[in-house]
Amino acid sequence: MGSTSTKPAEKPPLEHIFGPHGWLARHHPNYEYRRGQLEMAEAVEAALGNRHHLIVEAGTGTGKTLAYLVPILRSGQRVVISTGTKNLQEQVFFKDIPFLKKLFPEIRATLMKGRQNYLCRQKLYDLEKQPVLSGMEEVDLYAQIRAWEKRTETGDRAEVANLPDASELWSRIDARSESCTGQKCQQFEKCFITWMHQRAAESDIIIVNHYLFFADLALRQMEFASLLPDYTALVMDEAHQIEDVATQYFGLQVSNYRVEELARDTEATLRVKSIRSAESLAAVAEMRRRAEQFFELFPAREGRTAFDNRDKLLEANPGTYSSLLNAFVRLETELLRLKDRPEEINNLARRAEELRKGFEFVLESKERNFVFWWERRGRGVFLEASPIDVSALLRARLFEKMDTVVLTSATLAVGGTFDFLKRRLGLQSGKEKIVDSHFDFARQALLYTPLHLPDPRQPDFARMAAEEVVQILKATRGRAFVLFTSHQQMRDVHERVRRRLRYPLLLQGTAPRTALLDRFRSTPHAVLFATSSFWQGVDVQGQQLSAVIIDRLPFAVPSDPVVAARIRMINEDGGNAFAEYQTPEAVIALKQGFGRLIRSEADRGVLAILDHRIVRMPYGRAFFDSLPGYRRTERLEDVKAFMREC
Repeated sequence: MGSTSTKPAEKPPLEHIFGPHGWLARHHPNYEYRRGQLEMAEAVEAALGNRHHLIVEAGTGTGKTLAYLVPILRSGQRVVISTGTKNLQEQVFFKDIPFLKKLFPEIRATLMKGRQNYLCRQKLYDLEKQPVLSGMEEVDLYAQIRAWEKRTETGDRAEVANLPDASELWSRIDARSESCTGQKCQQFEKCFITWMHQRAAESDIIIVNHYLFFADLALRQMEFASLLPDYTALVMDEAHQIEDVATQYFGLQVSNYRVEELARDTEATLRVKSIRSAESLAAVAEMRRRAEQFFELFPAREGRTAFDNRDKLLEANPGTYSSLLNAFVRLETELLRLKDRPEEINNLARRAEELRKGFEFVLESKERNFVFWWERRGRGVFLEASPIDVSALLRARLFEKMDTVVLTSATLAVGGTFDFLKRRLGLQSGKEKIVDSHFDFARQALLYTPLHLPDPRQPDFARMAAEEVVQILKATRGRAFVLFTSHQQMRDVHERVRRRLRYPLLLQGTAPRTALLDRFRSTPHAVLFATSSFWQGVDVQGQQLSAVIIDRLPFAVPSDPVVAARIRMINEDGGNAFAEYQTPEAVIALKQGFGRLIRSEADRGVLAILDHRIVRMPYGRAFFDSLPGYRRTERLEDVKAFMREC
């Protein structure tokens, strides 16, 4: 992916930076000597210098961000750092990089997010000409954004105070690529995307998230263009997420929302450009009508469903599907007939063609490595084609193209090896290292597994689990995350517990995620009931979080279309999907959930898993072999005694 490396000068040992009397000891306000941090830094520096891949699991509290940043800055190479969350992305850019500027004053770093995070100046100016703002709140927000646009240097929506996550106004003025005219745009020289790319081309470190990284990788494969400048090495933090994100970006999705967005954008563009075309507007109306008829073929039930009956659906409704495809062709044709058309119209015609091809792939493709499924979420119907196995794709497009890829996370190993990760990601060579956390888990944490509860699959589990949660929360005086593998179970147990306790109970879905976390941190004795989105990337230090309770071992739902297809493929190829895929996936998920509790040397607390299969079933050994050396008990009295010491 290109080379921009320069030969670095002779470097002093990393001990001089990370050691007990090194630079960090003199400059970092919360410095603690961590042998694991030094060992990780040495492994990353060797990977960059010797040009090999590296997998490194760094336990919680290792200080892994500085452990890879310092070797990167000493390497003289341009390196992309890809993170699993925007929070970590911003921590690296706004906290860690400025701190390291004291040691490396010449650092040039750029933060890059997906285009939808940035303002499009042209759309903002065009909106001023349209009487489409609805309500005083939107009018006030537009005025706020208009004033901000004049002073911002990045155009990043994160700078706009009180901008709702799902702002409809922002969705009409963001810089997503579908409506971008590139160099033909009047604002190209002033474009925030242009400026971001210019900064990246001049930087040594480019900080992205996994979604942007894989969007770039997909573009490079199609030889359209690239989002990132050339670079010589890649560090993927929170690398346990890679398979899921790659599955999304190497797949394809069409939906009624995408059709409606095309219709709305076409009408708005014709209006803004003062193009009077009754034929184009009639084609938009026809596309809307045909899409509505097509999506009515799908049942009203929520959730993800395997699309095993594609042939039957098309055979039973041949006219409905063909009419939809013809509607896309008609819109594309009418738009391309317009004389002296601006580039925005060409973009819309291209989008109509892409949507038609997308529907054809999802509904007609026979590719063995893809699973086809559909999902209804609220008013949205999404048709998906997902690769079943991304290992060959990642091997060919990433690991064989690059000399150095560093994969790191607190949760990569299963049973002390990286075999599962390497198999799922297609990584065949490279060095491996497990850096243990320096926390004293045997002293700081107690793992409690009650054996008297029924199997989680039994109908009376929720009732008895709720009683157990009540007893644990009384012992911990609230201050807990109660994490579930399903929303239904979460709501059921919350409803049962709510009547029994006086602690403040917070429920996922009743407020935005960040607002719930802020309330949890600021409310004494609060308890948060949540699902998978709170299992990772959440950091609450101190006594405010003194317990993590997990309802059941986090096996993926076997009926999920992608999971089911992977299970089927592994078994058909002669493997054992439960041992090779389902159990290791659950082990990593459980490690993530338990990782919420002990975040510093001062933290103490209880980890409770209400699923006795971890003790009673043979595969439970895989979980225990992968977890830190917690003290373990099966007695509630031990939990009460432990908490009295806290």
